[in-house]
Amino acid sequence: MRSSAPGIAATTRSTLTDVLAVDVSPFTPVSLFTYATLDSWLTALLLVIGGAYLYGVYLLRARGDAWPVSRTLLFVGGGLGTITLATLSGLAAYDDVLFDAHMVQHMLLAMVAPIFLALGAPITLALRTIGRRPRKILLKLLHSRIARVLSFPVVSFALFVATPYALYFSGLYAATLQNRFLHEALHAHFLLVGCLFFWPLIGLDPLPGRLPYPGRALLMFLSMPIHAVLGLTIMQSNTIIAGNYYASLGLSWLHPAERQNIGGGLLWASGDLVSLLMLAALIVQWIRASHREGAREDRRLDRLESQEAARNQLGAANPGAASSAAVRSAL
Repeated sequence: MRSSAPGIAATTRSTLTDVLAVDVSPFTPVSLFTYATLDSWLTALLLVIGGAYLYGVYLLRARGDAWPVSRTLLFVGGGLGTITLATLSGLAAYDDVLFDAHMVQHMLLAMVAPIFLALGAPITLALRTIGRRPRKILLKLLHSRIARVLSFPVVSFALFVATPYALYFSGLYAATLQNRFLHEALHAHFLLVGCLFFWPLIGLDPLPGRLPYPGRALLMFLSMPIHAVLGLTIMQSNTIIAGNYYASLGLSWLHPAERQNIGGGLLWASGDLVSLLMLAALIVQWIRASHREGAREDRRLDRLESQEAARNQLGAANPGAASSAAVRSAL
């Protein structure tokens, strides 16, 4: 496993199934801290991303522009913090031993972290702080053909819905447990697909092809039963997912069928909860957008009334000038 903490066999994924891992102890909440590891490239990457975001906020405020504190907390604390919990804590040390630990990691990377990252509006921050040439490159990427295809609602919805079924009901999941590259690629896939799905729905950044709010609410509503159905299917399955792999670990305390049942239940319950919360957040955004649109319309009508009042006042003072103004307005 990745962790070198005492009690965990320090083996690679390609050889883990050949080792009798009798020293792997049962997972407890304390394991989240005792088996955490920060000596990886991912730690450096998360620090760079977080540092770049904070530096962008600093540049904005240094020139007198405002940036909501809530966005910073959502992106750095919520988004990057969730990724850290999923991939660098003790949860990651057990993700190839316990199916339910993997399932928690799956939910954090695919459904929780992307939501926080989207609400942090990092693209907007970048567009407001980077130079003219990098800004043009970023805008070109945002409006490129591949970006339009991947962010197209039907495509992102299909990826978000279909890939978990393909993962757990084929041999792919077992393969990721035995190959380090595939396992890390799976983490990246969860995060990427989650971002592609949630960013256009509730994100604050300017993205191409974004649906109006009724369409977003419909997609969110359609996605709600997907994870519940998947969780129930996993719980009711008579086949143990990656059963041969888990049996090869030789852990007397590990009961794969029980862990699979717990993992399916977690997916069922948490999937519905997250979807409901995000649907509520989307409705709040929809209401706020309606209020902003209403305020803009009120300001437009106020301007029209002011112009009409000015013309009437001019007409009362100078009938000839008022007639000329009316003719110009009609033209």
